[in-house]
Amino acid sequence: MPAIDASSPADAPPLDAASSELFELRVERWWPDVLAGLGEIYAPAQVAQVAPRLLAAARRAFAERDPELRRLDLRRSLRPDWLQSPRMLGYAAYTERFAGDLRGIQDRLGYLGDLGVTYLHLMPLLTPREGDSDGGYAVADYRSVRPDLGDMDDLRDLTARLREHGVSLVLDLVLNHVAAEHEWARRARAGEDRYRAYFHVHPDRTMPDAYEATLPEVFPDFAPGNFTWDDEMSAWVWTTFNAFQWDLDWGNPDVLAEFVDIVFALANAGVEVLRLDAIAFMWKELGTNCQGRPQVHAITQVLRAMARIACPALAFKAEAIVAPSELIAYLGTTKYTGKVSDLAYHNSLMVQIWSMLACKDVRLATHALQALPPAPSTATWITYARCHDDIGWAVSDEDAAAVGASGFGHRAFLSDWYSGQFPGSWADGLVFQENPATGDRRISGTAASLLGVPADADAPVEGEAELALAGLRLAHAMVLGWGGVPVIWSGDELAAPNDPDWASEPGHEADNRWAHRPRLEEGRVARRHDRDSVPGRAFTDLAALARVRAALPHLHASVPTRVLDPDDPGVLVTHRAHPLGDFVGLYNVTPEWRSWPSWRLEDHGLADATDALTGAPVRRGDDGHVWLPPYGAAWLVAPER
Repeated sequence: MPAIDASSPADAPPLDAASSELFELRVERWWPDVLAGLGEIYAPAQVAQVAPRLLAAARRAFAERDPELRRLDLRRSLRPDWLQSPRMLGYAAYTERFAGDLRGIQDRLGYLGDLGVTYLHLMPLLTPREGDSDGGYAVADYRSVRPDLGDMDDLRDLTARLREHGVSLVLDLVLNHVAAEHEWARRARAGEDRYRAYFHVHPDRTMPDAYEATLPEVFPDFAPGNFTWDDEMSAWVWTTFNAFQWDLDWGNPDVLAEFVDIVFALANAGVEVLRLDAIAFMWKELGTNCQGRPQVHAITQVLRAMARIACPALAFKAEAIVAPSELIAYLGTTKYTGKVSDLAYHNSLMVQIWSMLACKDVRLATHALQALPPAPSTATWITYARCHDDIGWAVSDEDAAAVGASGFGHRAFLSDWYSGQFPGSWADGLVFQENPATGDRRISGTAASLLGVPADADAPVEGEAELALAGLRLAHAMVLGWGGVPVIWSGDELAAPNDPDWASEPGHEADNRWAHRPRLEEGRVARRHDRDSVPGRAFTDLAALARVRAALPHLHASVPTRVLDPDDPGVLVTHRAHPLGDFVGLYNVTPEWRSWPSWRLEDHGLADATDALTGAPVRRGDDGHVWLPPYGAAWLVAPER
């Protein structure tokens, strides 16, 4: 095991005695996690070679860290549960579609404040390749910003302003691959062996064919297969996502050292959360699907521990859209508990919300969500109704069979329903990446379009429009009432419809996910407080939910949410056992009045419960039961004593 040498590298600014002691104490605390993670992925000689480089990089980054960010480090250390606070509300957007550029984001701070946003995820803004860049996920330079959005100084200015407003900036860090135009790839093509070793390169089809036997295709329509021939390399290069995205070989410790430096650079620019993109795909192992291998978690442990040494205000979020049974590993289980990502996407909740709304039935969702193992108390779910991506119907055959349904049939029904092909459907979604071999059909569309909300912002808020907006409020209530960090996808707060011109923008014509990435319309923004308008009703409903949530300690994310067996198949029931008393969430997923039995209130000590969403005593019918209006939600808590 390499000895710890926490002395300052020659090129690092000097530290005063107090700072040097603080750094050494952090090394003492976190260096064992670094070495343990390295030992899981590299041979002893490789560990001995890379460990001193990592420690020197951490000392340098710590010494260069702005005093204001060091103060943030201290604040986060004193409040390690900051991400779990009910005050956390996320918003995700493409910078250019939300505000034009990074400076424009500062002009939107009042808008975000109206919603109560404390966590802002700006979609990929590091310099991508020119042309098709997979929405920015083909990064050509991790140390610069897209020129049309600004520069690194603009990024630092923005993070400083966001901190003044209590908002944490979230950026994407693509780990699995780089653009074929990245310097590492260019130097590999130029014949530099050091950089050729950064990638998975094969001289013939022998190994690619062996891997392909167990590999799925991510984009079968426009990027079939997982390897691409490169004439300059005279070799096959691993390209999981697109021919222009070269997979990195994380078995090479030089790749890890490069990314530790990148993490430090972004943290020192003021980024507070890094979304670890395509994390599941990082480690390749013959005979597997090359997703979610144990080494992925060891790598994350190293990255997180290094951040705890140099910049502990930084948190990590795992972008792992995997099978529900595999998802919990990204928040830490067994020896990785508390040592990997701080956040992970609750993809299962998102899928089940849309399934319940289409079926008007909660039984499948109840079974699937009950089957998920509990997350570590120190980790936090990202909950969401929509994101920048399509919706893939992650409903397992086993879960469907448990409630008497066919997994294949249910997934087909959901695709038919949300593409508007099923009789009686209100939805206006688009089929994305249909796979004839498997029957897989994912769906694109804004939340409003999938729920049948009128596209016209001037439509009267009555009848079917009012019912559809109630459905939107219900979806957001389930997301905000789960615990964790709820994230709203840009435009959904205004009930924005699909962009009808999504295909007219160069580079977007083959990817209908751009339909649900519309630019923020100033007309809708201006009407956000007008409850007689479609955008105003959606915005004020969401803002009201956020205000209640922020003041409700029962929704602290350290408390797990359990889904209870339903008494009515149209009502989802969630329960949180908080030290202040029980919280029960009731969600009517049907367009009819539905009830919850009154005796259940007594079971949870809620006989005189208040509905936190209204501030009034719980509403009971003549039969004593709790009655919910169409698409109604209630957050039941005991009154304060």
